[in-house]
Amino acid sequence: MVWQRPDGRQPDELRPIKFERNFTRYAAGSVLAHCGNTQVLCTVSASTDLPRWLKDSGQGWLTAEYRMLPSATHTRARRELMKLSGRTQEIQRLIGRSLRAAIDLEALGEISLTVDADVIQADGGTRTTSITGAYVALEDAIASLIANGTLEKSPLKHQVAAISVGLLEGDAFLDLNYPEDVAADVDFNVVLNGDLGYVEVQGTAEANSFSRQQLNQMLDYAEGGIKQLMTLQKEALLQS
Repeated sequence: MVWQRPDGRQPDELRPIKFERNFTRYAAGSVLAHCGNTQVLCTVSASTDLPRWLKDSGQGWLTAEYRMLPSATHTRARRELMKLSGRTQEIQRLIGRSLRAAIDLEALGEISLTVDADVIQADGGTRTTSITGAYVALEDAIASLIANGTLEKSPLKHQVAAISVGLLEGDAFLDLNYPEDVAADVDFNVVLNGDLGYVEVQGTAEANSFSRQQLNQMLDYAEGGIKQLMTLQKEALLQS
């Protein structure tokens, strides 16, 4: 049986992608990232409130927080207040690691950057959309800090983007939406930098194993998709 994509896309085809920059007024950088029906508000804030272990080190830091709004899915989910779920903690750590790979923390100086990724609407790929959208917000935040004299030059060293890929009925598919994510036998999240170097690969088989050939096919699809995402990031950043 061959998997038929619910939205009719080709196996290696991305969903429609859009970045709405300067979406909020007060953050140093803000982007509403659209990936199909998934929408994530990505903001970047700057402060001098560094972790204690970085005080007077001359080095900056970047951290991330991820939340899914209660109405982001078909049924309302309770807000995570006092205690974060393991899933939320895992995702925000992934976002933070991925974006720290984009920046020279020593060149940043003693500045703390906080990335907030708030899922407004979820249809699969929320963590990868958070990373890809937050990179655009990060570039805008750095430009804002240079413009107001906080930074002399950009500490950014790499572009970063991420995408999901998986196996359904034994075949590889790029950019899984929710029905595909639920049905997938294998699910991967891939993060690459601008040199197409691997920042992170998260993957597991839910029920069946996968072959080296299938792994190669998934990674090929992921690389092709991320190349497209990086082009779209650049195009968005060129718009006034």
